[in-house]
Amino acid sequence: MRPDEPSIRYAWSGTDDVAWSAVGEGPPVLIGGWWMSHLERDAEYAPFGDFVARIAQHRRVIRMDPPGSGLSRTRETPSDLAPHVAAMLAVLDAAGVSEATLLAGSSGCPVAIAFAAKHPERVRRLVLCGAYLAGGLIAPDADRQALIDLVRRSWGVSSRVMSDIFYPDATPAQREAYVRHQRSTATAEAAAAALEAVYSFDARPYASQVSAPAVVLHRRGDRAIRLALGAAVADALPDARLVVLDGADHHPWHGDTDSLLNAALRFDGVPDAALARGADEPAPHRQPLPITVRELEVLLLVARGMTDAQIAAELFLSAHTVHRHVANARAKLGARSRAAAAAWAVAHGG
Repeated sequence: MRPDEPSIRYAWSGTDDVAWSAVGEGPPVLIGGWWMSHLERDAEYAPFGDFVARIAQHRRVIRMDPPGSGLSRTRETPSDLAPHVAAMLAVLDAAGVSEATLLAGSSGCPVAIAFAAKHPERVRRLVLCGAYLAGGLIAPDADRQALIDLVRRSWGVSSRVMSDIFYPDATPAQREAYVRHQRSTATAEAAAAALEAVYSFDARPYASQVSAPAVVLHRRGDRAIRLALGAAVADALPDARLVVLDGADHHPWHGDTDSLLNAALRFDGVPDAALARGADEPAPHRQPLPITVRELEVLLLVARGMTDAQIAAELFLSAHTVHRHVANARAKLGARSRAAAAAWAVAHGG
């Protein structure tokens, strides 16, 4: 493990040892896993690593391998949602998090929906990418069974088939990298068992019970999970909106990640100016800001009339850290007062 990599920890769910890790600071975002997630292998896969790093510029990112996947693979992936919900609860408890935004992709979405229904007090918001409610809706029974059998018989061939489905806009080099990544995360038998399980997930009984606000992000040309399935998720949740994005890549860390991440982080409360500063390049036609993204975020909350204690609770920081951010920003801006610094933030970044 490199020195800059987060350490892997374990939480006991009552039936499983669940691997998890965390990076970044701020309001927590829990990424709950999908078909064959793997904390170590995923971190080494550049598209995913970059995706998490972008979120960690603004949030504390908690990742986990659900039961049956990656470093939590003590048994086959459970086909019932209950063990997955219990695993998420155990990770939040172990991380000391009372409330988090859930960011889920693909088969992680039914789990996140079930968790939000069962533990509404623990969910701040839901961000669902490439979502579906029930695995039985993805394809006819015969087609689903044929793909499971192919994965079990020939992981080499099926991993290429899956890369074509998940990542159709990739270059040959990108597709080959994804094939290698898939095969590094699980054996053929484990992959087939996991696929069989996620096809069994059914969150339809839970959707109407979700009280948290949700955004459903879905790419128009997604071949793995059709847009109609994502629209059905948005319709089923009481407080949700559908955002249709261009592109065909299924996983949110492939393709146009900027548009997807901006939509997700904006929904979770990250200011537009902070998103621009968080990108690799400065926003066009704007001069670089003289203060950091975090300092700007704090000042914008000051402008809303919030105290240091209230800002600390909002951003999951200490009141001392908030005070330091305000003081540092004032010094950089040459602002004579807290109010003057806040007014500058509204004028230049709000």
